[in-house]
Formats: sequence, C-alpha cells, structure tokens
Amino acid sequence: MTAAPSSSLRERKKRRTRQTLIDTALELFTRRGFGGVTLDELCEEVEVSKRTFFRTFTSKEDVAMAPDQDLWRAFLEELETADPGALPVVELGRDALLAALERMDDEGWARRMLLSRRLAERTPSMGAHGLQFCEATTQEALEILHRRFGLGVAGDLRPRLAVDMLIAAFHGALASWVAQADGAGEAGHIRGEPMPRHDLAARLREAVAALPGSLALTAAPGGDRG
Repeated sequence: MTAAPSSSLRERKKRRTRQTLIDTALELFTRRGFGGVTLDELCEEVEVSKRTFFRTFTSKEDVAMAPDQDLWRAFLEELETADPGALPVVELGRDALLAALERMDDEGWARRMLLSRRLAERTPSMGAHGLQFCEATTQEALEILHRRFGLGVAGDLRPRLAVDMLIAAFHGALASWVAQADGAGEAGHIRGEPMPRHDLAARLREAVAALPGSLALTAAPGGDRG
C-alpha cells in the first residue's frame, strides 16, 4: 500500500503547478495576445484540468495579474506584523511594501511582473480586474490599520487617503520601472528585459518621498511653480 503524500509534499506540488500556470500563461499571452489564448489551451499546455485551474485562479485575468497580486498579498501580511514605532501611516505602508518586495524572487518575479504590466496596458479586462483587486486590498489594509492601531474611526478619511497615496506612489514607481525596461535602458541593461527588483524598490522610496511635495505643489500663472 502506498502512503498518502504528506501535507508539505502536496503544498509543494500545488505551488509548482501554480507557478507553471503563471509562467505559461504570461508567455502564451505575450506571444499570441490575451484574447488569442483560450483557457482550454492554457490548461492543455500545462497538462492540468480546468478544475485544477479554478482551484487557484478565478479567470485568465487572475492568472495574468498574479505577480502584482502576490506582491500586495505579501504587503498585507507584512502590515499585519509591522511595528509602527512613530512612523506616519504612509511610511509604515511603504516599509511593509518594501518588505513584501524583498520576499519576491528577484529575477523570476521581475520578469513576470514586466510581462504582466505590458499585457495590462493593452488588455481592458485586466485593468478592470486590477481595479477590483486594488479596492479589495485597500479595504483589507484599512481593516488591519483599524484593528491593530485603532485608526479609521467613522468619518476619518485619513487612513484611506494614506493607503491611496501609497498605492499611487507604487503605480508611479512601477510605470517608471516598466518604461526604463522598455526604453534605452541603463548602462549594461538590455532593452526589453526587466530592471532588477531593487531598482523598483528605489523608485518606490523616491515616489513616497515626493508625496509631501506633491501635496504642496501649486500652479501659478506663467508657468511658475511653487
């Protein structure tokens, strides 16, 4: 009689299958277009059933956006255990997001993230899926801030604004990171290949640091800025 596989073995197999689905989906969608690949074709390529696919993902959009979603799920886990000290909420969130970035495997995740963002730019349904995920993540972050730190009493918009600013800063850093990969590149960087993960982290730090200045920015006649 063959012994049943251990829980850890099953979990490793599930993680491998999940990763294979993500990598295969991103490669196929990039090569043939998001609409040019059916779910049946994806499952056939990976040699899994649709039932197996739906145990992990809800849709083609879900698997295509997995790199981004994995990062923000890790962010929520980091926020759950963060030591606030005397940090402003935006900086607390920044540190949690930077810690989440450190948990992503550098080269593999960076490439998957780049492919996913390129697809999202030309796939409206991925944009809609991303908005839904972003709102759900925001609500989870606000729940953590309220439960752990007592923030977000009725009528207080500041926690929501802080989370929104953090997300906006990340999106700005991510857009810059993708543009750098698709542009001329830096010395020694191959055009079209992802910049390393630590480059995205540096851009996030810069974006968060720019937030106070952006809030104080005014527009004056004649193009003067103050």
